[in-house]
Amino acid sequence: MSIANYVSGKGEFGSILATLVDLLGKPIAEADALCIPTAGHGGPYGDPHGPWRFISGQSPNPMTELGWKSVGVLELTALPGIDTERWVSWVREADALLVNGGDAPGP
Repeated sequence: MSIANYVSGKGEFGSILATLVDLLGKPIAEADALCIPTAGHGGPYGDPHGPWRFISGQSPNPMTELGWKSVGVLELTALPGIDTERWVSWVREADALLVNGGDAPGP
């Protein structure tokens, strides 16, 4: 499926996109997203290229390419070096959190 179909709401993703807009309470083009690629490093299929593909919109399921007003990046492994009030404000100000990965094996 092309990104044009995601953005236009055509095909099987139309209802998902419409639901996202409903949840945001505004068009995607007016919303700020915060991309969190950290989980893309873990798990049996993680590699250093996966988070880049996610951030750049080159993944098979693009989220950063939906036409957001802005897309920021928050790398969770950097949090210990960032003042808590600073990164918490970024999370609170974002209209949407775009999180990658999640297939890491359990204990």
